Amino acid sequence: MIVWRALLAVSFLLLSGCLVTFTDPIPANESAPMPLLGEWVRKNEWGEQLYLQITRAGSNVYKAKSYVDSPDNLDSLEEYGFTVAHHGRRWYLSAGLPQKFGANFAIAGFELTTDGELVLYNLDVDRILQDMQQGTLQGELVDMREAEGVLITSPLEQVFAYLDDQANSDVFIEAARYQRVAD
Repeated sequence: MIVWRALLAVSFLLLSGCLVTFTDPIPANESAPMPLLGEWVRKNEWGEQLYLQITRAGSNVYKAKSYVDSPDNLDSLEEYGFTVAHHGRRWYLSAGLPQKFGANFAIAGFELTTDGELVLYNLDVDRILQDMQQGTLQGELVDMREAEGVLITSPLEQVFAYLDDQANSDVFIEAARYQRVAD
């Protein structure tokens, strides 16, 4: 599970141990910002050095490779494809999840700062559950091998309208902050 702690896991596995998944992925209609591509590094909460390499994998499809301690540590190599979308002031990424997480899709937010950082944001499970109960989003609780999860079944247009609404800006929780690796 190193990659989930490294890039998408921290972005997708929420702090409460619950995962928000979606039935629909972000379509590959948009290009990622060029500064997203490249190599990134951060230390995780266990003091491990995590490396992240983001490259283009096709037309508007990207690949994230993560490593622990060194890009030469092939035992820790994890690789995932993802797509992106830009709505309003926000960037989102979407990646397919393995079967043990329901084989649906995760959506996270990301930001590229002027200080050369890549900041990843999780969705707050409690807030998503609250909004599901109020009928803002449709979905269901699902049992996954690792933990209980939430599957959002609302159409992607409704999901983006919800995420883009400034009243819901607190649905995002900072999950990881990477620094660009100097060339």
